[in-house]
Amino acid sequence: MRYTHGHGAAVLASHSQRSAADCAAYLLPHLQAGQDLLDVGCGPATITADLAQAVAPGRVVGLDPARAALEAARATLAARAAPPADDPGTSSAADGAAPAVELLAGDVLSLPFSDASFDVVHAHQVLQHVADPVTALREMARVTRPGGIIAARDTVYPAMAWFPQPGALEEWRRVYTATAQHNGGHPDAGARLLSWCREAGLTEVTCSASTWCYATQPQRRWWAGTWAQRCLSSFGPQAVGLGLTTPEGLQEMAEAWHAWAEAGDGWFVVVHGEVLARPA
Repeated sequence: MRYTHGHGAAVLASHSQRSAADCAAYLLPHLQAGQDLLDVGCGPATITADLAQAVAPGRVVGLDPARAALEAARATLAARAAPPADDPGTSSAADGAAPAVELLAGDVLSLPFSDASFDVVHAHQVLQHVADPVTALREMARVTRPGGIIAARDTVYPAMAWFPQPGALEEWRRVYTATAQHNGGHPDAGARLLSWCREAGLTEVTCSASTWCYATQPQRRWWAGTWAQRCLSSFGPQAVGLGLTTPEGLQEMAEAWHAWAEAGDGWFVVVHGEVLARPA
């Protein structure tokens, strides 16, 4: 398995904008103070930190296999724990604004925890990058206590829609999808979550869906900017190496992203599938 996006500056900057409110709203109503929570594939830990706030004073662990992601996570947590600039004598950690989060290196296919260690095990946009998502879900269930919750949310790339529709953006989706599949990933993972949960033997599976929508100029420029950079420095070079496109093709994709961002009627929607399940 290879993480298609990599952990370059563009990817980490994009992931650092995420929050529990826009990535885990389906889970938040089920969280309670004192629960122990594992965030698998925590990345820069912005979602993790929000979830920690929701379950404080419960134990929270952020797990990621990538050193760069864990370094970004440490920076996120340190920033949240820092005292406000206008009141250097007060620590936000002390007043409960930044609960402690443990960070560990680890693989979702072999979680480094004993059985029944957590009340909640969460994974955001992780299973789409895992070659064997059913085994990953079984591992997540193994470390979940009886009556606990397994939560997962993943993208459905084939369901993404946008306007205007420059041809190079459809080529972007084709090239990205083929690259991810070559790396063992599942770009339609959000649509498969129910199937994977059933195969993994999970029970009480509840499905939902939610979207990200980019339609204002600041939103469009940010979204297009991160993907234009990924075309040139993230998945793009991999795609060239696989013979799926050319450097010139990557440049056309990046330019199409910027052109779309400047369209006054530009609109883009990202569809996600979500599941909440219980261990067997």
